Amino acid sequence: MRKLAIIGASYLQLPLVKKAAEMGLETHCFAWEAGAVCKEFVNYFYPISIMDKENILEKCRQISIDGIVSIASDAAVPTVSYVAETLGLVSNDFSDALACTDKYEMRTRFFENKVSCPQFLLFTDDITEVDFKFPVIVKPVDRSGSRGVSKVYYNADLPTAIKRAKDESFARKVIVEEYITGSEVSVETISWQGTHYILAITDKETTGEPFFVELAHHQPSQLPNNVLENIKKETIKSLDALNIKYGASHAEFKITENGNVFAIETGARMGGDFIGSDLVRLSSGFDFVKAVIEIALGLFNPPQKFYNKFSGVYFLSQETKRLLNVFERSTDYFEIKTVNITECNLKKLRCSADRSGYLIYQSDTKFII
Repeated sequence: MRKLAIIGASYLQLPLVKKAAEMGLETHCFAWEAGAVCKEFVNYFYPISIMDKENILEKCRQISIDGIVSIASDAAVPTVSYVAETLGLVSNDFSDALACTDKYEMRTRFFENKVSCPQFLLFTDDITEVDFKFPVIVKPVDRSGSRGVSKVYYNADLPTAIKRAKDESFARKVIVEEYITGSEVSVETISWQGTHYILAITDKETTGEPFFVELAHHQPSQLPNNVLENIKKETIKSLDALNIKYGASHAEFKITENGNVFAIETGARMGGDFIGSDLVRLSSGFDFVKAVIEIALGLFNPPQKFYNKFSGVYFLSQETKRLLNVFERSTDYFEIKTVNITECNLKKLRCSADRSGYLIYQSDTKFII
């Protein structure tokens, strides 16, 4: 029986764990026990931090794993690559994995490789103001899920926003970037030996300023074809700039009213918020999670779309309380495939962790509620 190491045990990794079991693999999961919902579903669980790559490497060497993987977790990406590279398994290079999880290093590579992206700078203690046009976006270099992200209009407000971002950053580092006005999309891609296959482009709805937390995602994108083609071109350029050769990737873009495309960031992992684990399969029939596992094991089959449908996810919060009735009456809608209300006390969103539930749909047209 082949042995698969899984980095992370939160709900984000549960589709991966269940798929590995379905494929008949022996699963070895690494994470702290707090919040480890996958613990009951794996063959072996090890209470080791996903950041502790040396201890995970030693255990994986003892186990003689055949592959190592994680989905929808930026923090796990370096550990996956470090262990795989050391053991001679399929992965992106460790140095490239580090660049994929540091927004400043990522933007630097974008700039050097002529990927269209906003102006940016790394904030240090000797910087008291920025010299490009306000408003700006302030964010940690190494977090996802909108944690620590703020929109700032004046130099005088930078210290508060920077402190908030720095407090959320693992490395205590902050990037300040030009704010691009426009719609937002993300792109799901899978790569093998440096060849990239674009699976889906997803339209995004957010709370807007100041925190930009996602409220909904919808596939396929409804942008004009010429804009979608530009997004695809910039996606491939960003992947090559980061030297992503294997596995899933998730790229995010802003599109201006004039149709100009700006790369915001690209991660060497599938999108969270159920985009990679659920929406790609529901809109195309392609089993993205299974493909990620197969690549980690050194296997690859070119992706196929078996059908073209619409899929999406709505999140429950104070901003979307109008949807509560639909959540509670979900059985009345054949389009709704999954619904989960995690708490009744709806919060105003500052990051994705503040959301109180989700609803996933599949339909022949965009399901608007």
